[in-house]
Formats: sequence, C-alpha cells, structure tokens
Amino acid sequence: MNLASLPVELLAGSSLHKIQAQTLPPYSEEAIRFLAEVSSRLLKSPEIREYPDIAGFGYWCRRANLSKLALAFDKKYTRLGRGLAFHIAPANVPVNFAFSFAFGLLAGNANIVRVSSAKHPQATVILRAMQELLELSDHARIRRMTSFVRFPRDDEITKALSGISDARIIWGGDATVNRIRTMKTKARCVDVCFADRYSVSLLGADAICDADAESFSRLIVGFYNDVFLLDQNACSSPHLVLWMGNEENIHSAKARFWDGLSEYLDTKLEEPAIHSVDKFTHLCRTAIWLQPINQNRSQSGRIYRVELEQLPVGIENFRGQHGFFFETTDNDLQMLTAILNARYQTLTYYGLDPQIVTRLVVENGLQGLDRVVPVGMALDISTVWDGYDLIGTLSRLIQKI
Repeated sequence: MNLASLPVELLAGSSLHKIQAQTLPPYSEEAIRFLAEVSSRLLKSPEIREYPDIAGFGYWCRRANLSKLALAFDKKYTRLGRGLAFHIAPANVPVNFAFSFAFGLLAGNANIVRVSSAKHPQATVILRAMQELLELSDHARIRRMTSFVRFPRDDEITKALSGISDARIIWGGDATVNRIRTMKTKARCVDVCFADRYSVSLLGADAICDADAESFSRLIVGFYNDVFLLDQNACSSPHLVLWMGNEENIHSAKARFWDGLSEYLDTKLEEPAIHSVDKFTHLCRTAIWLQPINQNRSQSGRIYRVELEQLPVGIENFRGQHGFFFETTDNDLQMLTAILNARYQTLTYYGLDPQIVTRLVVENGLQGLDRVVPVGMALDISTVWDGYDLIGTLSRLIQKI
C-alpha cells in the first residue's frame, strides 16, 4: 500500500510518505534538546493544573532528568537506533503515546506513533507543544524522523506500517498484541509488547499503625495517585492489597488506612453515579465467582473491598475499577510464590523491605513481577518497563574488536 494514500490524520510531524528512517546514537543531544524544550512548554502551560499526567511527562522530559538517564546508560558499546519504530499507543492511558515516542527517540529511532482515537485532552496539549517545536528549523531533523497519526482500528493500515518498521512498540490487551504480532514485518524487526498486566500493593500493618500524621498523609496521597489518577486502568495500578503483620495490628492498620483514604476521597470531586453502580454490580458478580468471601465493605460509597480468606489461583483475572479492591492478610511472604506468574507487573510496598520481595522472586525463579516500588510510584514510568531495557532493546550494538 502506498503510504501517501493511507487514510490517516496527521497530528504532528511529517507525513508518512516523507518520514526518513534516520538513526541517531542513544541519548543524542538533538533528542534531548527537543524533549527538554517540549518539557519547558508543557510545564508553562495552564493545563498542567488540571491534568497531572501532563505535568508528569513534562517533568520526566527535563534536561536534568534525561542527562541523568544518559549518564547511567551503558557506554561499553557503540550504539545506533534500529531505524523506524512504529508505536501503537493504548487508549486507556492518555500520555503513554508521548512516553513511547520519547523512548523511541532517545534510543535513536525515527518514529511513527499511532495516537488513540479516544482524543484525550492531554494528547491535544502535548501534541500542540510538539508540533510548535517541530515547525522550527532547529528541529528540522527530528521533524523528518517523526510522525504522529490517528486512525481507527484498521488492520490494513497497521499491516502497511508494520511492513516498513524496524521496531514495533505495541501497547494493548492480549488480543490486540497477539493480532498485531501476526502481521508481516521486516525479518530483523524487534517487537516490544506491553500486554495486559496485573499489579498488587503490599502493606505492613506495623508501619501504618506507627506512622506519624505527615508520613501517613504521604502514604494516602501516594496510594490515591497510584489508583485514582488513571482510575485503576494502568497496568501498574493495584487491584489486590496484601496485608502483613499480626492480627491485632492488621485490624487497626486497615481501619486507619481505609478511613484515611475515604476521607481524602471526600475532598475530591463527587464520583459519577455510574461508577457506584458499576462497583456494586461487580461486587455482586464477585460474590458468585469467588468463594469464600470473608467480608465486603463500602467506604462512603467510594471504596469497595472484597476480603478473601485465602488467595485463589487466578486472582489476577479479577480486576477492580473506580476504587474496587481485593485484599487478604498473611504474615508469610511465601504466599506470593503461589500467585506470581508472568501476568504480574508491579508490586508497591509500604513499611517492608523491598529486597525481601526481590530476593523471593529470584530465589524461586518466579516468572512474574518486573517492578518493586514504594507506594506512590506505581505510575512512575521509566526507560526500564515491563522488564525491558527500552533504550537498549530499541537500539543496536556496533561491535568493535
């Protein structure tokens, strides 16, 4: 199919048939300068007050942060980008398309980015800043290497773009990923697939009971950000809460934690009525599917908790949304070995030693769990994600002997 004839909407950068698959070294000055200027524009935009995820992307793209990442990157080998990277961004996380593009550019690639048809306002703000910069002569090379497009689900367009790609970054559910992976690519094309994942939070009861007011407030705000900023849609947002400690402290910690989260939610905008209906309906379904259920509670209608006496096999198939959680208690981390499989991505923790968790994963050779981070950092995306070193994977080594 002729790229010029593809029925796509150009949002920013060059037309598809004009894009040049030039390559740059990872963390090139050109890439860092462009993204740093995007950062500057976004952080000055009034929209960041309404959309914290725009601010998050803007802060991540600051020159200081990118320079820090560049300094930590392995310089043992000479590297170049692989060529042309095709990004298929998800619909449920508004700014992922921008991070995906940044990873491709920092790795040294030209990039075609399919932006979701959901038309999130965050995407409009970011694309506007990028287009304004791409029109400047200072960024002419980056413009020739960049195309942001929008088109509805169309396998023929996706096949055409897959056929010219040297790398594909595919975000989506398992069915989407599997369908796209069947499409023909260049023989040396590298696929980086971010399929459906599941995440949990591990909370230490002793630490929550002992936390002073300031520390407890940070915990609540951090947990809120992990869960509610993207309404539990992010793969890294927890659906399952695991409690560690003795019975008395767990009872007290639960009461303090859930009451504190409920009070914090009361300071936010009122929840849409449909969310309450969805959670109640999900609770009814869950009562049928999962047995035995010890208790279920609604915290001011905003938080639904399903307490499980034990974790069933396949708990990762049961998700929450709008503040719906499964939880259980145990004082032995070995319980994780029974549930952790390749579907698990992030474990957030509070009041516990993360080295114990990572050692458990390594010593038991578990396939799941790619991130162990403090509560409040679930959504902090980085160049290592889902177990991939993205800059390394999206660039090629030039061996010198």
